[in-house]
Amino acid sequence: MSYLIISAHDYRSRRRAGVHFVTAELAKRGKTRFFSCQYSLLSDLKSDPRKSLADLINEKSMHDGVECYLWKTMIHPFNLRKSMLNSVEAFLFRRYVANASPVLREWIKDADTIVFESGIAPIFFELAAELNPRAKKIYLASDDLETINVASYVKRTFQRIAPKMDALCLKSRFMLDGVPASDNRYIVPHGFDFSVAEHADPSPYPVGIHAVAVGSMLFDPSFFVVAAKLFPHITFHVIGSGHARRDDYASNVKVYDEMPHQQTLPYIKHADIGLAPYRAAGLPSYLSDTSLKLMQYDFFALPAVCPHGIVGDYRSRFGYTPGDADSIMAAINAALTAPRQTFRTPLPWSAVVDRLLSPQDFVDTHVAEIEQVSLPQPAAA
Repeated sequence: MSYLIISAHDYRSRRRAGVHFVTAELAKRGKTRFFSCQYSLLSDLKSDPRKSLADLINEKSMHDGVECYLWKTMIHPFNLRKSMLNSVEAFLFRRYVANASPVLREWIKDADTIVFESGIAPIFFELAAELNPRAKKIYLASDDLETINVASYVKRTFQRIAPKMDALCLKSRFMLDGVPASDNRYIVPHGFDFSVAEHADPSPYPVGIHAVAVGSMLFDPSFFVVAAKLFPHITFHVIGSGHARRDDYASNVKVYDEMPHQQTLPYIKHADIGLAPYRAAGLPSYLSDTSLKLMQYDFFALPAVCPHGIVGDYRSRFGYTPGDADSIMAAINAALTAPRQTFRTPLPWSAVVDRLLSPQDFVDTHVAEIEQVSLPQPAAA
């Protein structure tokens, strides 16, 4: 079998997301290619994590058994944010597809299965259907399109083509409202790489109490301004937030650049508590099921502090209201005194990819079956 993943991530980047683990599993099953799009000179003006791959743009290369291509153009289409500019936005997106990279066209024609990750990738669905109607076409919903604020053109295109996909694979039950109601919707949860336990020693910490936060999604730096002053005896470790150290951070806040995923694991395992300092604005409830950092904290039996909206039904998480010092204090105190225990065991990535490729074959993916169960709602603030 031949697999193609289309994404705005790049398989070779240091930042690891769910699509990277899906790709690694697919590579065990057949020829796998990863096409990275929505990258241009405009990206160089932003903190795009793919900038570190500048020497590899517009060239095919192999990485850990996966053939990769980072397509860079002069400009790429993006959300113009004004309804009066919708026609301009649509023109830019249509032009982008019409001038699709010859490599993308070649790889589409050769694929047996094409995975479109949420974001810009669905705009290439109709091109794929034209070039390779026999290929299975699967939508991987890593995020809700409203949450990641994609362009209006992308949203409209997705609403039109979603029912034509072979499967819409959603990582959480809380994503159902973000896709058209059709019979091809399935719940395929976020997986977990259990080998992380082999790379989580030794401890990087000196003696003391340590709290760790990993990642940049919806990062709220103000959390550390408040928390570090409330708990001067705790050292707060902020890894790969995408934000420079702030002048109003206390001395007990340690800021680290983004580091390879494996290097973060000892910081997580040997911390006293884990932090998921998401900002309040635009916080999606489905993060209670899909946040990789929270899954890692739970795997290492680390009590976690996060906003109320994504506590979900996890007894190992303690919620706070962003910006509210009293609730931040209460959540951290509760986490510090909580027992270290793993609350829920996720699926391994092999089982996730089984479900991604043939979701109809698994009872636990069917929306009708899941909707018969009362869904746990995120705790109220």
